Amino acid sequence: MLLQRLHFNKETMLELMRIAIPMIVSQGTFAVMIFTDRYFMSQIDPIHMAAALGGGVAAFFSFCFFSGLFSYANALAAQYLGAGEIEKCPKVVTQGLIMVVMSIPLLVIITLLVAGIFEGMDHDPVQVELERSYYQILMLGTVVTLAKICISSYFAGIARTKLVMICDLCGLVLNVPLCYAMVFGKFGFPELGIVGAGVSTIIATAFALVLFLFCYFRKEHREKFKVMDSFKFDSGILKRFIRLGFPSGLELFLNVAAFNLFLLMFQGYGITEGAAAAIVFNWDILSFVPMVGLNIGLIGMIGRFVGAQNMERANEAITAGFVLGLTYSAILAFIYITFRFALVEVFAPPQGDFSEILELAGFMMIGLSSYAMADAVIQVCGGVLRGAGDTRWIMYTSVTLHWIMLVAQYLIIRVFEWGPKASWLAFVVMILAIAVVFLARLRGGRWRDEEALRRVMAE
Repeated sequence: MLLQRLHFNKETMLELMRIAIPMIVSQGTFAVMIFTDRYFMSQIDPIHMAAALGGGVAAFFSFCFFSGLFSYANALAAQYLGAGEIEKCPKVVTQGLIMVVMSIPLLVIITLLVAGIFEGMDHDPVQVELERSYYQILMLGTVVTLAKICISSYFAGIARTKLVMICDLCGLVLNVPLCYAMVFGKFGFPELGIVGAGVSTIIATAFALVLFLFCYFRKEHREKFKVMDSFKFDSGILKRFIRLGFPSGLELFLNVAAFNLFLLMFQGYGITEGAAAAIVFNWDILSFVPMVGLNIGLIGMIGRFVGAQNMERANEAITAGFVLGLTYSAILAFIYITFRFALVEVFAPPQGDFSEILELAGFMMIGLSSYAMADAVIQVCGGVLRGAGDTRWIMYTSVTLHWIMLVAQYLIIRVFEWGPKASWLAFVVMILAIAVVFLARLRGGRWRDEEALRRVMAE
């Protein structure tokens, strides 16, 4: 009786696992690529590791609006699939690729503007040069990255998540040895350091995109979804893509901007604090990014059920999402707090005093274990609300909370000049607050109102 009230359904749980686990693995490959880059940088010195964090975050900040916009191809394709309008699914990809091409001039302008921000954040001059080099190289591959996001999101939306996993795993298999070879000058490659880390990432991403395109044009998929008839401008789908995807892109951009500014201010404490943040967020990525995979799986499932007007199945998917997310995050929280010092020491350089970094990062790992389950709540709620098209509310709420946190961080770091531990505690509180607010929205009924859902499906 209790399981029925909670909308638990074994078949729905298994379906979500079948869809979400490949996406968790797929998102995990992205985390491992970032983790690998920063690990290799840590074996050079702490400045290189801090530069990889700063430059990498700045690059993601620069194209994250477009990433959030184009990844909404997941929900759109799922909604059309659920509504039985299968021929519209590949048209979502076409409209997305049209927007990718149109975004190139703006991306060039963003790159030129952002490349100069590192000097104004009180970083070490050596770190500034390394950050700028890494950032500019990553931005050279942005168009490839965005095209890959669009087509991989489409495959996730039509529940071909195993295909997404395989393509991304192939990219990872190429990236790790190539990064090692190009960073340290192995196997006949020149020793390029942080530049080699950036170049290897672009090459691996392009390789994965080629695999996606090969699968997209395979005969079975091409004929079932009428791919060859999809290469045309469709104003209805494009407008719907922008109307629902724009809030997601803007939310991601403003949230990453707030996080990036917080991180740059935090690194202003010094090399020790910057290295400690890089280490902790490395472990955060390995827990957070797989949760993004669960989020993507939920977006696709909820999108299909909304398209099919089957809210009972949507309720079952919500319950399954919480069971999977909270179980996974609880295990990670236990590992983070129990083995925090051992996990930090993984990034100890071969030479030099690591004690100050170890002490601060160990404290920060306690905070990470504290908000791991809150992250799971945010990702499950966010996946459901995005799949149902409630993107404007998510944008307004999430952006407001992130920027309140940023103002608090500015006061803590720059005005009151409190230490890094106070800053970190404020960051943890912000994550917990977002989880509470998102959960309240999910428990309410406005997002599932029939009229609201009809507006979501309208072109």
